[in-house]
Amino acid sequence: MRRSALATGSIVAASALLLAGCGSKATESDSANAESCVDTSGSTIKVGSLNSLSGTMAISEVTVRDAIALAVEEINAAGGVMGKQIQVVGEDGASEPTVFAEKAEKLISSDCVAAVFGGWTSSSRKAMLPVFESANSLLYYPVQYEGLESSKNIFYTGATTNQQIVPALDYLKEKGVKSLYLVGSDYVFPQTANRIIKAYADANGIEIKGEDYTPLGSTDFSTIVNKVRTADADAVFNTLNGDSNVAFFREYKNVGLTPQEMPVVSVSIAEEEVGGIGVENITGQLTAWNYYQTIETPVNEAFVKAYKDKFGANKPTSDPMEAAYVSVYLWKNTVEKAKSFEVSAIQENAGGVTFDAPEGLVTIDGENNHITKTARIGEIRADGLIYTIWESPGPIEPDPYLKSYPWAAGLSG
Repeated sequence: MRRSALATGSIVAASALLLAGCGSKATESDSANAESCVDTSGSTIKVGSLNSLSGTMAISEVTVRDAIALAVEEINAAGGVMGKQIQVVGEDGASEPTVFAEKAEKLISSDCVAAVFGGWTSSSRKAMLPVFESANSLLYYPVQYEGLESSKNIFYTGATTNQQIVPALDYLKEKGVKSLYLVGSDYVFPQTANRIIKAYADANGIEIKGEDYTPLGSTDFSTIVNKVRTADADAVFNTLNGDSNVAFFREYKNVGLTPQEMPVVSVSIAEEEVGGIGVENITGQLTAWNYYQTIETPVNEAFVKAYKDKFGANKPTSDPMEAAYVSVYLWKNTVEKAKSFEVSAIQENAGGVTFDAPEGLVTIDGENNHITKTARIGEIRADGLIYTIWESPGPIEPDPYLKSYPWAAGLSG
């Protein structure tokens, strides 16, 4: 195959963690008993929705905001959570990690929300992490990420590495790929993901023919694509995020590269992004996710219909927005199991909580706050949708530190 006033301490902590990068386990908060201002005395309960509605990541995150709204609407119509209607307080992270930290602080301290749903880039998550830990509040993060992290204050409802990137590499190896070129955005997720990919490649006889990064929002890919073309790799592993993918794939097609000659496997392009890129520029390329709109189950068909009925027939569903939708239901189910909105009660009762999701049954792992996920490789087709061409036999247990992979030893150190 060739193929509210912002707490200064929170911002300082967020910036320090962001600069430190990733690869270390999040420490437990020293503020486990931080006083909460969440009001449970009335007929409503507040939650936060924090997504990029402007900036380079808006192409991806607006649909996540919409999915959160759909889940809340459905839950409220069915009686709410413990008899209370959910009230959403929405904020714009503006594609900037520091803004995410500021808005998270506002939602927790001023709006007094019981939980926050949102974030996309790992930089945004890492900027928010110390805010949630210091306040002992909860973030439900819906996007696949690079792993090597866990926190008792974050529930990760997107895939960790062994549920997306490792299955994608296994698929490529099975198809005979012997060399890869790595292209990514210049921030935490792509850099760490590529460290993992290189460790896998070294252990599996796959040559890395090149590795390039470009700032989020970059639109000039002529140099990088020419390097990819001359490297003559069997495939490209793409960890670009946001609207940079539009410029990359247009340039890829412009120089005559095709999915048949040198396929691109992307881990951050879903149905929502395909339209922005232009289906003519990306048909035949591959993706690695856990959910596609085209999954043929009654649960997913009902989900797709509900989403399109609310937001428009031309609005596709996608993996991150499905994971955001799922996260609201997992929070609801955990609250009802715990019979409490208190953070400590949710943390103690989360393990084993399930939801019959559009992607399939998911279960919270109480040891690391990740969930089980079915891995799926998809092919982008001319109708702009992504179709499963391979999937794992069943849900994969989360292994964020890759402890079950000998080749990954030392990556989290």
